[in-house]
Amino acid sequence: MSFTRTLRAVGGAVVAGALLFGTAPVASADQIRNDQWPLQKFDAESIWKISTGKGVTVAVIDGPVAGNHPDLTGSVLPGKNFVTGGRGDQGSGDEGDHGTAMASLIAGHGHGPGGSEGVKGLAPDAKILPVAINLATHDDIPKLGEETKYAEALKYAVDHGAKVVNMSFGTGKSEATAEEQQAIDYARKHDVLLVAASGNEGVGSSQDPASAPGVLAVGAVDDHGYVWDKSNYGSYLRLIAPGVHIRSASPVVDVKGKYRLANGTSDSAAYVSAAAALLRSKFPDLTAGQVANRLIKTAGIPVDKQDMKLPDTRYGFGFIKPYSALTKDVPAGSKNGPFPALKSGGSSDPSSAAGNNEAGPKIQSDKGLSMPFIILVAVVGLVVLVIVLVIVLVAKKKRRNGPPPGGPGGFGGPGGPGGPGGFVPHPPNPNNSYQQQPGGPGAYPPAPPTQPPGR
Repeated sequence: MSFTRTLRAVGGAVVAGALLFGTAPVASADQIRNDQWPLQKFDAESIWKISTGKGVTVAVIDGPVAGNHPDLTGSVLPGKNFVTGGRGDQGSGDEGDHGTAMASLIAGHGHGPGGSEGVKGLAPDAKILPVAINLATHDDIPKLGEETKYAEALKYAVDHGAKVVNMSFGTGKSEATAEEQQAIDYARKHDVLLVAASGNEGVGSSQDPASAPGVLAVGAVDDHGYVWDKSNYGSYLRLIAPGVHIRSASPVVDVKGKYRLANGTSDSAAYVSAAAALLRSKFPDLTAGQVANRLIKTAGIPVDKQDMKLPDTRYGFGFIKPYSALTKDVPAGSKNGPFPALKSGGSSDPSSAAGNNEAGPKIQSDKGLSMPFIILVAVVGLVVLVIVLVIVLVAKKKRRNGPPPGGPGGFGGPGGPGGPGGFVPHPPNPNNSYQQQPGGPGAYPPAPPTQPPGR
């Protein structure tokens, strides 16, 4: 099944997976910024006081990026175009539409006085490394070109300093090829976080590269915190992020200038990549897996879905809350975070549980038990036996002397621990270390007046 993305058709027509509005007169630059509802939900102004993504390079494997767009000038590196062999920052027209849009959501800086006009990305001081690949169009449904593999492009991104890689595309395959999985593992070995869009068909099937082991798969959510009905889903989904009515930059001149409005998980992945850039800038010592762990541990879900078992096939672990991810006290966890451990040779180990902070069970030695160990076990066993005998004798003596104080029910009576009205702790959930805590701060909707949504 092909992967629908938000690529603009010639003439500004609506294409599959995209919602483009073109009936209003040219909007003011301030209106473009006002259209960026995710920045308002995230409380971006507060976020930028903590981190702007400075010092982090985000690779955008996509169509070429228009590095000369006024909202991106100075933020886009030359990169490489694997179709033409030239640079990746010279996108124009429809060919450069999608890649430019993703780059602007990540690292757009706006323009005009103080950058107050145009599109601003969530990580405005990050750098974009554009890595252009062949995007073929079949019946207006863009997907990776039949003869194109993203493995070479991904290795290029890793070798040229990317710490986060955004992959808002699909291959039309359910699984990565051996070469592509090797490239994914190569990126992980070099501590690079890979983020991919789940797809826009509204189906529950695997989607490469989003479903590949070691990739952070992202679905789309609207401004109320609910999953977009065309967002692909499955057990591989980990996070959701804004993907409905998303304003972004484009080299195509539309009725609103060089901007577009679209729906798609492509945009959602870009916002997660931007959030990862914020974290990598703020916490440079965290591994890629630990950055993903921080995004997951601070994610939120709608208030009417607090009883949902996570990860959910449509919501994953919830929608990103960048402010919380930057400010909450979250243990670093294992270096792999939610991803399967890499084998000693550098490839992903499918036997290790994804979504678990632990690297997997330790392998027991096949050697026999040593004599000192046997003696230690015998001594411990003897001590335990003596303790049990003492407890039994004390219990018999108490029964002869009458019931304990406090009446029936043991210490404290019926209202004591474990009794009616007493404190009964919730049982632990050892199989889900990422389970969302109900009512966490920053959840939307609704949000308390002092806590902007998405924080």
